[in-house]
Amino acid sequence: MERVVGTVVRGLRCPIINQGDQIEEIVVDSVLKASEVEDFTINDKDIVTITESIVARAQGNYATIDHIAKDIHTKFGEDTIGVIFPILSRNRFANCLRGIAKGAKKIVLMLSYPADEVGNHLVDIDMLDEKGVNPWTDVLTEKQFRDYFGYKKHTFTGVDYIDYYKSLVEEYGVECDVIFSNNPKTILDYTKNVLTCDIHTRFRTKRILKANGGEKIYSLDNILSESVDGSGCNEAYGLLGSNKATEDSVKLFPRDCQPIVDNIQHMLKEKTGKNVEVMIYGDGAFKDPVGKIWELADPVVSPAYTSGLDGTPNEVKLKYLADNNFAHLKGEELKQAISQFINNKEADLVGSMESQGTTPRKLTDLIGSLSDLTSGSGDKGTPIIFIQGYFDNYTK
Repeated sequence: MERVVGTVVRGLRCPIINQGDQIEEIVVDSVLKASEVEDFTINDKDIVTITESIVARAQGNYATIDHIAKDIHTKFGEDTIGVIFPILSRNRFANCLRGIAKGAKKIVLMLSYPADEVGNHLVDIDMLDEKGVNPWTDVLTEKQFRDYFGYKKHTFTGVDYIDYYKSLVEEYGVECDVIFSNNPKTILDYTKNVLTCDIHTRFRTKRILKANGGEKIYSLDNILSESVDGSGCNEAYGLLGSNKATEDSVKLFPRDCQPIVDNIQHMLKEKTGKNVEVMIYGDGAFKDPVGKIWELADPVVSPAYTSGLDGTPNEVKLKYLADNNFAHLKGEELKQAISQFINNKEADLVGSMESQGTTPRKLTDLIGSLSDLTSGSGDKGTPIIFIQGYFDNYTK
């Protein structure tokens, strides 16, 4: 019988992961158990994805506010620190800021506006137009910002992040001045020593600061890039990708991930005879139409994946073929013509009219977004995602 279902995505439940657990064995056992209980067959080119959170938990990759503070003080000493372009997040940045504050003498906190890097808004952009404020040129003090826009709480969290972040710094008896600017060079009028907290634009920000007189210039990936007094760390990403664990600690992005995905692939091959692709995923990248938030707060969507997930899709647009190449056909003739076109398509369709409108993104970014939406961030309890038929097309 002809197949009538394409891609199938399953969120798999597994035990609660603790430090020291053998993550590879747990993932493999969970996939095999799900296959048995739910009665599905494991095939070549199926995909297993694992959320970064349980990998880091198994590794015990944690650090405390005190560890962050010691690293900050080692790098900046008694100098005033410009902390610039943080995202607005209790989960992602609050404990990082606590650690930064605990290791500092004075902080100048510079926030981008109207929104942070991932789309969390301090103020609606229409209000900037109404007040005649240009976010690309205008630098605002805290008083000026309040005079223009008043007190605005985040759409979903109900938090006024200006007050919240300032209170976190002052909690440690550290003086905190708040300014608003989208130009990295602005901070150099206040201090030459800067911790830039942006994620995907950090290399450009550091380059600009260093080229314009910055002295001690670091980004979040430079903090806890090495262990401090036995803490967890991440050599590549430091504090980037971290999440709040307890009131005084963070869980860091997982380390040394490539051997994990390779081992899981090998173990599944031994047990099933099938070549299953495996990846670890963090935040996907998709925009909430109400809050305007881009989800991508991790430094990468996938820190490690098996080789079959490298590259981008090579697909044609079915509706384009139906409306153009084969507009004169219907029914079975149309189906056969499109199937033949797909079977004979070029190995690289970049620039082809038949591929216009297909998603020009890395496979790992697409699959990571699919996985992140499936697992959610709450209590679904499915940190392992099993995907079938992702590489199939209309002819399979």
